[in-house]
Amino acid sequence: MRGFFNMAGKRKRDPKQLELSAPPAAGGQASASKSSKQAASASAPPSAPESTLPLGGNGETHVQAEAVPGSLAVVHQPFNPKQVTAPLHRRVDRGFLDYASYVIRDRAIPNLADGLKPVQRRILWALHLGDDGRFTKVANVVGDTMKFHPHGDAAIGEALVVLANKRYLIEGQGNFGNLYTGDPPAAPRYIECRLTELARTELFNDEITELVPSYDGRNREPVTLPSKLPLALMLGTEGIAVGLAARILPHNFPELLRAQIALLKGEPFKCLPDFPTGGLMDARDYRDGRGTVKVRARLAIKDESTVVIREIPPATTTESLIASIEDAARKGKLKVKAINDFTSENVEIEIRCPAGVDAEKMVDALYAFTDCEVTIASRIVVIKDNRPVEMTVSDILRANTDQLVALLKRELELKERKLQDELHFRTLERIFIEERIYKRLETCKTNEAVCAAVYDGFKPFARELVRPLTDPDVERLLQVRIRRISLFDIEQHRAEMERVRADLADTRKHLKQLVKYAVAHIEGLLEKYGPHYPRRTRSSRHDEIDAREVAFKAFKVAYDRESGYLGHKVNGEEFKTECTKFDRILVVFRDGRYKVIELPEKLFVGPDLVHAGLPDRDRVFTMAYSTRDAVYLKRFTFGGAILDKDYYCVPEGEKCRVHFFAPDTPEMLYIRYKPAPRQKINQQTCAPGEVDVKGPRTRGRQISIKEVASITPAPTRGWDPEAPTTKVVFV
Repeated sequence: MRGFFNMAGKRKRDPKQLELSAPPAAGGQASASKSSKQAASASAPPSAPESTLPLGGNGETHVQAEAVPGSLAVVHQPFNPKQVTAPLHRRVDRGFLDYASYVIRDRAIPNLADGLKPVQRRILWALHLGDDGRFTKVANVVGDTMKFHPHGDAAIGEALVVLANKRYLIEGQGNFGNLYTGDPPAAPRYIECRLTELARTELFNDEITELVPSYDGRNREPVTLPSKLPLALMLGTEGIAVGLAARILPHNFPELLRAQIALLKGEPFKCLPDFPTGGLMDARDYRDGRGTVKVRARLAIKDESTVVIREIPPATTTESLIASIEDAARKGKLKVKAINDFTSENVEIEIRCPAGVDAEKMVDALYAFTDCEVTIASRIVVIKDNRPVEMTVSDILRANTDQLVALLKRELELKERKLQDELHFRTLERIFIEERIYKRLETCKTNEAVCAAVYDGFKPFARELVRPLTDPDVERLLQVRIRRISLFDIEQHRAEMERVRADLADTRKHLKQLVKYAVAHIEGLLEKYGPHYPRRTRSSRHDEIDAREVAFKAFKVAYDRESGYLGHKVNGEEFKTECTKFDRILVVFRDGRYKVIELPEKLFVGPDLVHAGLPDRDRVFTMAYSTRDAVYLKRFTFGGAILDKDYYCVPEGEKCRVHFFAPDTPEMLYIRYKPAPRQKINQQTCAPGEVDVKGPRTRGRQISIKEVASITPAPTRGWDPEAPTTKVVFV
């Protein structure tokens, strides 16, 4: 320790370096400690005041860092998101943007050029590289794709199965799952696939495909495939990226081709979605790829008590559809006796209705309360020029049609160059053999002399050549075999040259009439593939179904006065009412308070309930009640009410008691009064129909100021038919 403090005192001091003052040592270390403190005080800024350090538990001062100069002090500033200056902020901001752009461009959103996501493009490219017309194990295709795709094999296998089930680009052999039942596919080692003829002819052209290094630099993959098909709309897709989601609904392939023809001819067109599971579609809200479509299952009434589901909506399976029906039945929205699933190659779900339920009403209930009707939103987002862009169906088709014309032009130009090269070489070959230029090579001893002899031999025939002779042409002529020269047939050669000239003329003609050539190309596709891809989803207009009207009355509400509970899970004998899931319940209490509540399972309302039933704003109710001063009778309608809000059908603020409450209007009420001194009339009758119908807050017509024992619509056991009885007359 002594050596440490001595070294600290002798070392060279840096005015910007901070030091720790050491505690004083015992004995001989005290002087060293003093000198260290003096040196520290000498080096400290003159503005730093001395501070008295408190003593620690051992009687020594605490270790304290020296004062920091103002120029080196850390200034804490509040975070302002508009002024990101700290390196960490810049790093997080940049990293998030990089991740977001990667997910959008390279994973979730399809490219406008070929309509494919990166994993789909890499799967097709791997199949193309190994395509020999035979089936290949899916496991091998997944392994080949992993050379280009920097993610796991599970995602590649799932994407391949989805592409195969679309039926356009990949032909599968084996169990690729079931779109109807949702059954999973077999393991990749047990199933095989290959490219379809449509994919081979319309997706690939190695000569015009732009390639870039793969993620590890060992291979080369295409930026986009030179697709001549509107794949984005054919396949449909869903993708969720960072802050962005896309949902492109699949469309019918032949209809897309007809729309492209209409575009090239300048005619109007309209395209609607087409789902592989079929169904009935209402596309009134589908505005050129924006908005929603409603798709229903195709239902058929087999007999009076049986409904059969023949087609299901997209994004559902027979299992999920049956689960939604069972869930609706548990919740009391519909009544089902039995559900039988006979689905195999085609959907067939049989639903049997219980006694008293009509099959036609069951159809409406299935559409209203189950997944037999689904609403699907569409939002077309694609990658265009390395940026996500929201487009419409018309925009996508125009871009794909323009790309088709451009690709056909490039292919025709490429074919034209090849035909010119072939015509040029056949001309060279004919002159080389007919004029025996090869004989001049027998005396040549060097390669330079051989080439010079060939050049000299063709000089007299320069006008017959398609283009000037070049070194590659000479090399190719020198590779002509002797057998080819000896068996040369001038007539056959001339016929082949005529064929090449005819092909070249046709190619140049197509280049001059590109639009007409493109229309012919699309019509050829339509003629060849149109019958194989019929429309499966039929377009129709759905009538809106009011769920309240088609709901089954599957709940029985009852009231148990002894326990004070009300609900459809209460075993009571009063106010029994059959309700649907959507019904509300009107409850009226003895003190004149009432409210409208949701359908209860088991709700405590107390023993003072006088009415519980379905609310009807126009129904007339009759009520007799008493205040501190008199007894009143009134007829009224409740009208509208806010859910769970307390109202009063008696004068608010007064203490009242309801003696009689009933819906509609009884013919006669029998009123019994409590006995009182000098009271001659103890019972009366009145006709409620003589009272006008008003609102619930009206006071009503006064019956009497006597204290009432009971008011009933029929004589009770306490009614004395021989006693004096008068009738209440309302003036």
